[in-house]
Amino acid sequence: MQSNSKTGGPKDTRVVIVGAGPIGLELAVALTRNQIPYQILDAGAIGQTISWWAPQTRWFSSNDRISIAGVPLLTHDQNKANREQYLTYLRSVAEQYQIHVQCYQCVVDIQQRDSGFTVITESTQGQTGIDCETVVLAVGGLDHARRLGIEGEDLPHVDGYLREPHRYYGRRVLIVGGRNSAVEAALRLYHVGAHVSISYRGRNLPEEHIKYWLYPEISGLIRSGKIQAYFETQPVRITSTYVELEDVQQQGEPQRHYADDVLTLIGYEQEKSLFHRAGIELVGDNQQPQVNEESMETNVPGIYIAGTALAGTQSSQYRLFLENCHQHVDRIMTRLTGKSVESEDGEWQRMIQEAPES
Repeated sequence: MQSNSKTGGPKDTRVVIVGAGPIGLELAVALTRNQIPYQILDAGAIGQTISWWAPQTRWFSSNDRISIAGVPLLTHDQNKANREQYLTYLRSVAEQYQIHVQCYQCVVDIQQRDSGFTVITESTQGQTGIDCETVVLAVGGLDHARRLGIEGEDLPHVDGYLREPHRYYGRRVLIVGGRNSAVEAALRLYHVGAHVSISYRGRNLPEEHIKYWLYPEISGLIRSGKIQAYFETQPVRITSTYVELEDVQQQGEPQRHYADDVLTLIGYEQEKSLFHRAGIELVGDNQQPQVNEESMETNVPGIYIAGTALAGTQSSQYRLFLENCHQHVDRIMTRLTGKSVESEDGEWQRMIQEAPES
């Protein structure tokens, strides 16, 4: 049951989960199994961030590491799941456990009350208040594409995301960036017949930060000239027909490079306005929410963080992924139930340290 913001009376639910990505759904399953009342909300669809990926994009992590709630993730060819397979998997988990996700309900505020919180949501039908005892923010950290801060980046042919690769056939595409997202986009677009070039600040592509199965191919295509790489450059201006690339040492005049499309694949930033409104303390260069790591509770009693939201805005060297966030659910459930939850934290951490995939 939902309500307008009430001033008294019983809570609408015990727990509100904000975010219906993998970790939000995994927590919803755990609450269901423990018969704890909850509501789960998302500003978009289930797995919204994953739905932004280009069609057929494959996970870097193996299926066992990105499966949730003990539900196996199987693919017909035993390969790593792609975007479509994983979104289907998330929907199937929601169906199996009868999880009713309130999609397209954007949480705009979390108001503290004498006992608990009122979570304010906004949709096409207006605002609604949900009273609860506990809030878990599983909102991720890839809300917005990072911006260059230069003239022209708001032009319609400039994008911070790779879209359907087919649309780029025969077009001149300049990709800004040199890590996994940029490299994978370059390879996919090259294979669909785009004319691809890359602008990257470094002297070479950072092999240690590129997946081992991508690096040999991109290196070979650059050496052969099939993909043009402009190393030690950065864009300083984008127009409707060309991009001005400047030497990172600012030696000489910027050079024009003509492009029909520009993809600025330089990372993503977390939306932090909800943290600020809730009074959650943010720390460090990444402005990450501070939590008690044993319980995942923030400085605001009753508000918890789960999933990659814990890392804030991650830099180019990511440290927190889906595969090393499963334990957050166990820690929160231990706090909410007062019972020790069987966990494989140590085994997971050992596996990830020995063979990182994300």
